[in-house]
Amino acid sequence: MKTIGLLAGMSWESSAGYYRSINQGIKDTLGGLHSAKIAMVSVDFDPIEKLQHKGDWAGTADILCDAAKHIELAGADFLLICTNTMHKVAPQIEQAIDIPLLHIADATAEELVSKNIKTVGLLGTSFTMEQAFYKGRLQDKYGLTVLTPNETDRKVIHDVIYNELCLGHVLPASKQQYLRIINDLSHNGAEAVILGCTEIGMLIQQSDTDVTLVDTTQVHANKAVEWATK
Repeated sequence: MKTIGLLAGMSWESSAGYYRSINQGIKDTLGGLHSAKIAMVSVDFDPIEKLQHKGDWAGTADILCDAAKHIELAGADFLLICTNTMHKVAPQIEQAIDIPLLHIADATAEELVSKNIKTVGLLGTSFTMEQAFYKGRLQDKYGLTVLTPNETDRKVIHDVIYNELCLGHVLPASKQQYLRIINDLSHNGAEAVILGCTEIGMLIQQSDTDVTLVDTTQVHANKAVEWATK
């Protein structure tokens, strides 16, 4: 079994989900008392969040590249960045290490392609929904059509992530807002909706809606198990 590198802490709430899902996946795959071999560095999210909202992506890259190097030194065979948004600096992280990076957008796109889904809605932070580093990869590398909510709803999605979910707060009113936005994306042609922030799965599950959901935390974790056991 390979050792999985986890660059975590953004937020720790979703990183806990990664740890649980990966270990469950290893148990389901290998049976017995097997658990995942993991090398994890969990960063302090507060300074990273401040740099994000200042637009200082180079500053965030410095922090994450340093953490990624420590993960590699700890013996990881490959690396996951346990957040969608910080794949903004995935190219810098890839250049800083000599082990492969399992990109969350690739894992997500492969799941969609396997289901023959061509038009997909995307929820996430405003950075993920509005910038090209994520949806551009889905479009250019995999030929997917990506729909995002309108500006007002993008702000709702973003604010709930940072002001509630990253703090571990799961509020029924926010859940209803998210479900409304998911339904709107479906009515506008989305065959599925990507939960493109690793915290959204805390708020919305497939049982909440008839619209097909792709939870990026679970998909990324599943792919990590596949890589670790092949």
